[in-house]
Amino acid sequence: MSRKGQSITLSISERDKAELEAIALEFGMMWGDRPNISKLVEAIARRQFILGHNNNWSEARIRALHRCISALTDIGQIEQAQIIANLLLERSELSLPLRGEIERFLENSPPAWRLDIDRYIKREQPFQLSYQDATGRIWNFTVRYAKVSPHEKRQYLDCWCEETEGNFDVEELHHNWNLRLDRIQDAAIMPISGKWRSRLDEMDVEMHLLGNLAFAYQAKPEDKTSEWIPEKQRVRRVIRGVSSTFWFIREVMQYAPDCVVVSPDSVRDRIKQKLRNLCNSYQM
Repeated sequence: MSRKGQSITLSISERDKAELEAIALEFGMMWGDRPNISKLVEAIARRQFILGHNNNWSEARIRALHRCISALTDIGQIEQAQIIANLLLERSELSLPLRGEIERFLENSPPAWRLDIDRYIKREQPFQLSYQDATGRIWNFTVRYAKVSPHEKRQYLDCWCEETEGNFDVEELHHNWNLRLDRIQDAAIMPISGKWRSRLDEMDVEMHLLGNLAFAYQAKPEDKTSEWIPEKQRVRRVIRGVSSTFWFIREVMQYAPDCVVVSPDSVRDRIKQKLRNLCNSYQM
């Protein structure tokens, strides 16, 4: 590297030279339209840039930030997840397998329609969603509330839509849909007029927890009541706001027979039918 007046020579590889030029470009150290390493070194010498260690982050910090990427992705905060991913890639402490995983995450960026959905949700903007499923059927939804939620390690768009045809939930929840995002290959998204709803439709479901489950149970944000029943020994009464009987029943069935749904009848009857089908399968 040379310039008029005093000069120094750097013996570096082409890769290191490219990295220095990339840093110079990032910080605007240019000579015309090209990054200039001399200006970068000069800025460092004048302490316009502060040099710091890039190998002193603990394993716990890196692990926590790595988990944040998955957590943010699960709730649809893709841009924030990408920011943390790029932050981690700047660190030299990363193992090669972890670095490769993060690089693949950034390479497989979400499609444009998914980013549109995230933006509309953030702005509380109603939108029209159209897509074709694996069978070739076209689905059209007028969405007036939506959130991205993880269900059993998959991402779903939980949304309130004007359309109800094809929804097999109980009548009170016919407007609620759970759309699995990884099954939508492409979609057309466009904003529409009208108001954004504050939440999904809900119905109260009462269940009684028995035995050890009653003591071990930890209340969830959707629970409206969690209390002991005085006249029944070791029985906990829980009333929960439910927006999807499908996911609710999948949850409570794993705790049978220590979890008994008491009301409403529409949900209780669905669980009864599942138990009958199970008994028939085992020829009981």
